[in-house]
Amino acid sequence: MKKAIAFAILLAALTSCSDSDTYQDIETPPDTVTPNPDPAATFSYTKNAKAIIDANCIGCHQSGRSAGFRPLTTYAEVKAAVESAGLLNRIQLQTGQQGIMPQAGRMSQANIDIILKWNTDGLKEN
Repeated sequence: MKKAIAFAILLAALTSCSDSDTYQDIETPPDTVTPNPDPAATFSYTKNAKAIIDANCIGCHQSGRSAGFRPLTTYAEVKAAVESAGLLNRIQLQTGQQGIMPQAGRMSQANIDIILKWNTDGLKEN
């Protein structure tokens, strides 16, 4: 009887295990996509681009961090980076290319498209 109970406990323990990437999924958050319900609507920094920049850029691009010389924590800073620092070109590079941002690897094309549309729509704040 003891062997049967031990076997049942062992079997329960083994079937509860999985090869899920749960911890990896928690440590590496998915790309942030800020959908716009109306594709004809104008994209803005606050409504569409800010969440992407916050999730992908400000980890390094803030005061006191490795890329603190080019902070991207405010609308004005991000707009200036688009207009004069090549931000649009750098986010469109392929993983492994020199100068890609974020350095960890290319953002999803959906996120890149949102930043590009925000630029096309005039870099509006709200």
